[in-house]
Amino acid sequence: MARVKPLAELIEGCIGPAFAAQGFASTDILAAWPDIVGERLARFCRPSKLEWPKRKRRTDDAPDSGTLVVRVEGVFAIELQHLAPVVIQRINAHYGWACVGRIVLQQDRVGRSARRPPEATVDPARRGEIAQAVSTIEHDGLRDALDRLGLAVVATSAKR
Repeated sequence: MARVKPLAELIEGCIGPAFAAQGFASTDILAAWPDIVGERLARFCRPSKLEWPKRKRRTDDAPDSGTLVVRVEGVFAIELQHLAPVVIQRINAHYGWACVGRIVLQQDRVGRSARRPPEATVDPARRGEIAQAVSTIEHDGLRDALDRLGLAVVATSAKR
């Protein structure tokens, strides 16, 4: 009988190669990110990739530190910029070695979808007109798509 595997093992196998392509050794930086930067800041920034320097011949065999690229909402970029030395120190403490030497900020939307406007109410009479207009269409997918389009047009024109 096969043993039950934790979900973390399965996820690591699936998305591990994608993380490796971005320079991360494992997926745990995303899971640990709120602990590293704090809950408040973690809502507005995410690590994007870890860039490693080109290998140089060194005699001491000490690994070089990488550059962590962090996507951050524009409003919090200044705060993260001021906290960068602390964040670098906390990342390195988390991993136990100086893997990150600097942070590069990349302003972008982070993890939250754009706010949807509240659904517009459509007059039931107009709704009936739309339903009647598309009722003769035999193809289900096309009928549904045109029904949604009709509702969007009526809702948009009602706002104007």
